[in-house]
Amino acid sequence: MEYRTLGNSGLNVSVYAFGAWQLGDSSYWGDKDSADAEAAVQTAIDAGVNLFDTAENYGGGDSETVLGKALGARRNDVYIASKVAPDHCMPVERLREACEGSLKRLGTDVLDVYQVHWPCDPAHFDDVAAEMLRLKDQGKIRAIGVSNFGPKHLDAWMKSGACDSNQLGYNLLFRAIEYEIVPACRKHGVGILAYMPVMQGLLAGRWNTIGEIPEARRRTRHFSCERDGTRHEEPGCEDLLMNALRSIGDLCNELGEPMARVAIAWLMAQPGVASVIVGGRTKAQLERNLAAADLRLDDAVLEQLDARTASLKEHLGRNPDMWCGEADRRIH
Repeated sequence: MEYRTLGNSGLNVSVYAFGAWQLGDSSYWGDKDSADAEAAVQTAIDAGVNLFDTAENYGGGDSETVLGKALGARRNDVYIASKVAPDHCMPVERLREACEGSLKRLGTDVLDVYQVHWPCDPAHFDDVAAEMLRLKDQGKIRAIGVSNFGPKHLDAWMKSGACDSNQLGYNLLFRAIEYEIVPACRKHGVGILAYMPVMQGLLAGRWNTIGEIPEARRRTRHFSCERDGTRHEEPGCEDLLMNALRSIGDLCNELGEPMARVAIAWLMAQPGVASVIVGGRTKAQLERNLAAADLRLDDAVLEQLDARTASLKEHLGRNPDMWCGEADRRIH
């Protein structure tokens, strides 16, 4: 397992991080036995994974609870990253209450990385950042992170306080952050935690047509606004999406590697990325994806993957919000 320093935090985190959203959100992923969750977490630790990511609103707090129990006596062997919802950031008393709630559910006395899940009102950045620093000074948290912050918000936050990481949606099918956000993170010395590396299963080679993709996973800007559950008002780019998937699949077949493994390995090779957050609820899922941490793609393969997704990247453009159109985007 490779380890990289997360921003200026001094934390050396595994390039493969365990995403715990799937442990607690049964409404999206379906029910799962707690024994499976524990086995998956223990398998990850045994493989050298030392970063586990969750949030207070994943499954209404269930993700934190399940993760805390699954870590058990090995909690001090790993780093826990959790997130506070933007509406819990102000007044700052709510931020402190949210932090205490996460600590209680996780069964720990410190959060290694505490992140603002989505940008709160920039007018309150000074107050929120100051409270984060107080929590750090009091030993409640070790590192401060943000999530889904674009260059404008990141610049404003850095003027208000410290930030070690920025968690962003990033994968072969959605490369919008490469235009402006990656350079901004690198300028500020902020490590990128990349989520949705296999695009909720699309990059796992599971579905060959749009109709086969579960409805709940057809809500991003890749899909037509006429589909139920979408927030944007864009026509989508479904043909481009499927063409890119077929082209990526052809290359993966030539390499003799599963598509998900290649997609994760590609992301690990991207500039500015400190760790890639990969979901998983069973030991078998973890073992399949963990091999990506040891897969090294040469420059020619990386260039091919860039080229085969370039049209999709160009079409989706600079808007880094995967779900909302330009007029309503939440990432600036």
